[in-house]
Amino acid sequence: MEEDEYKSTYHEINHQRCVFEKSVNSRRVNCEKSQRFFLADREGIACNSASAQARCRILLDKLRSNARFSLHLTIADSPLPHSKEIKVQAGGLLGLQSAVYPELAREQAVHDVNALVSDAVNQYGDLGALPYEVIVQSIVQFEGRRKKTRR
Repeated sequence: MEEDEYKSTYHEINHQRCVFEKSVNSRRVNCEKSQRFFLADREGIACNSASAQARCRILLDKLRSNARFSLHLTIADSPLPHSKEIKVQAGGLLGLQSAVYPELAREQAVHDVNALVSDAVNQYGDLGALPYEVIVQSIVQFEGRRKKTRR
């Protein structure tokens, strides 16, 4: 399947793309509102809730904006290169999880993004009031999968 055709078909069948799709596909993050689907030999993630998707989009924009300096970026208002996007998504959610649930600070996975973001809003009032200085530290410290070395 040609890449342009794949992207066109992907957007036709996935009307509400999960904002945290990269981190969900990395198996470090899960969400009760997500739904996996397969297209060709790839896996995609859809969001079952327009309101949850909108809230997650705001959160991701705030994570990118707050992590911009730490990631040595001049702008961060659009998707980042894959490795940096994974750091922002997975590291940001893990940092948020440790801020909201201190007892889970050593966890390496987020089990439900929707519940986490809801609890964060309940605890801090809104997404703008989150402790981004703590969350950004988690983004910086996050390490994705290591590249396999050939022998």
